[in-house]
Amino acid sequence: MTNDDICAWSGATHEWITNLTGINERRYAEPEQTTSDLAVLAAAPLVADPSVQERLAWLFLSTNSPDQPSPATAAVVQAKLGLPALPAFDVGVACAGVIFHMALANALMRDDGGQVALAIGADKVSSIVDRTDRRTVALFGDGAAALLLGSVPDGYGIRSTSLLTDGARWENIGIYAGGSRLPLTPERYAEGGQFTRMDGRAVAAFVLQTLPKVIDSALEKAGVGLHDIDRFVFHQANGRLLAGLGKKLGIDPDRVPTTVSRFGNSGVASLPVTLVQANQERPFQRGEKLLLAAVGAGMTAGAAVLTWY
Repeated sequence: MTNDDICAWSGATHEWITNLTGINERRYAEPEQTTSDLAVLAAAPLVADPSVQERLAWLFLSTNSPDQPSPATAAVVQAKLGLPALPAFDVGVACAGVIFHMALANALMRDDGGQVALAIGADKVSSIVDRTDRRTVALFGDGAAALLLGSVPDGYGIRSTSLLTDGARWENIGIYAGGSRLPLTPERYAEGGQFTRMDGRAVAAFVLQTLPKVIDSALEKAGVGLHDIDRFVFHQANGRLLAGLGKKLGIDPDRVPTTVSRFGNSGVASLPVTLVQANQERPFQRGEKLLLAAVGAGMTAGAAVLTWY
């Protein structure tokens, strides 16, 4: 979807979208597609090999747009992929999901060298945005990406993670109707209670205040500094915010691959999509040090330092 579409729906101007988001395009799934469908498209090539299925021990999925409130979308994805019975569950930390998946895999599989975990970030955000609300519809697009996490030789892989949730800020962004607190009545549906609402300034403040601290914590745990990191892969919140974060950290933009101008903010998918795109465009070299970081609703934040194998 181009900015022409967003302007037609929301009344936003091209100048407003470009200056505030840095986004030119975003992708929308077909109306009949579900979040689990997108997740399967991303994950199927990774588990097509029977030997991978034999070693698959965990399936983690994070999304802002589940197929339904219950059961977990991870279970639906497991069924659609034809996987055997194994622990498959949703990790409800919104756009920070894949960082939390890495921490989980690192803890759960530390002593099981042959096992692998499937980590999926998928969102059909087009189903949960109000197209008349320029503050959200200009930002978000649909997407999915999947990673296989497994053991690598000593000295490689996940060096550290740092995670947090600041529940005092839970009202900064979310979908507030549809649960036990605010059931989705016809009246609330008519008011748009099923859509994402966001306090953009509060979210931006959280990113700029909290994410550098989480990044510093991950770097300290790994025993490295910002100058040791070859590339930084961030959640693609919006272009302006990414630029502000890079400036605050004092890092060269050439070390920060971005996809936001092309794909928008694809929710939980945005970080792994950017990781995959960066590897396709300029493949990571063995021994290259990466720092991954993201924030999500909650508010949640996470960072991981890893050495590519």
